[in-house]
Amino acid sequence: MAQDTVKVVDFGDAPSRRKAGLIDLSPVGPMMAKAQKGDKRAYEEALSLCQDWLKRYLSQRLAPDQVDDVIQETLMAVHRKRHTYDSTRPFPPWFVAIARFKWLDKLREAYKAEEVELDDNHGIDGHEEQVVSRIVLERVLGHLPEAQATVLKLAKIEGRSIEEIAQMTGQSASLVKVNIHRARKKLMKTLENSYE
Repeated sequence: MAQDTVKVVDFGDAPSRRKAGLIDLSPVGPMMAKAQKGDKRAYEEALSLCQDWLKRYLSQRLAPDQVDDVIQETLMAVHRKRHTYDSTRPFPPWFVAIARFKWLDKLREAYKAEEVELDDNHGIDGHEEQVVSRIVLERVLGHLPEAQATVLKLAKIEGRSIEEIAQMTGQSASLVKVNIHRARKKLMKTLENSYE
């Protein structure tokens, strides 16, 4: 890939994101529009750029042995959802939302695996991957107000029902639903802003 297709994205004061060198996804929109009309070459080129972007994005957020799996899962999701892309809108937010959900799915999976491993294997080394995933997850949830972070964690990571969360937090069931919705919306907005 030519070096001139890479742009440095300034993420403000976040040291782990500063000068991330992410691939510029803006040219992918027209490629996807062509792909939706049957242009296989444009589709392959679009997926190639997406793969390059994912490699850089995920290598900063996941353990090295998880990156390839999440790249493949994300590209498969893009393939399955390609018909939903609206070519009149920017491509990056659509794609980054899919990538973020796949990344969060992997964190949730690692979080659950960590709990099982800790229950079954006390004293065994090799939890670096889960610890890193947990730290990243805590940073993500740190962008949310406490009430929203708590209900999102209980619902989406621990798999608790709305009723259970309401009992655990003292919030009404409707407030739990509102907080989950707001938390997801805020995380999506944070993700979109991190790309700009």
